[in-house]
Amino acid sequence: MLLRPALTALVLLTALPAAASDRCTAPKDTWHPVEELTAELTAKGWTVQNVKTDDGCYEVYAKDDKGKRVEAFFDPASFELVGYDD
Repeated sequence: MLLRPALTALVLLTALPAAASDRCTAPKDTWHPVEELTAELTAKGWTVQNVKTDDGCYEVYAKDDKGKRVEAFFDPASFELVGYDD
């Protein structure tokens, strides 16, 4: 009986997305300013509401070019989109 809950927990833990720290590992001296990321996203049609730093990533709260609310993670050195938070 205890095996089933343990297996369920294991499946759920392995299904979780990687932590932001696993996605963004660039040294801080290679980061570009937040304003550059905001300008780049705005040029792509995004409406940026807030940008924070989270585990080495820029965490962007915005509406994308389709008007959908997103919480997206970007590498601060390359501005590569590395994931979304639900």
